[in-house]
Amino acid sequence: MSEGSESERWKERGVALRVFVYVFATHLFAGFIWILFYVGEHAKK
Repeated sequence: MSEGSESERWKERGVALRVFVYVFATHLFAGFIWILFYVGEHAKK
């Protein structure tokens, strides 16, 4: 293996990890917003 291909593979893994983290964080945030709406809808008024 050449030095260049190893560097490219490392960059691809970094991008894939970053995408996974962003998708996870976005879903976590969306779930938090959904919980806020759910709790607000079922609050005793």
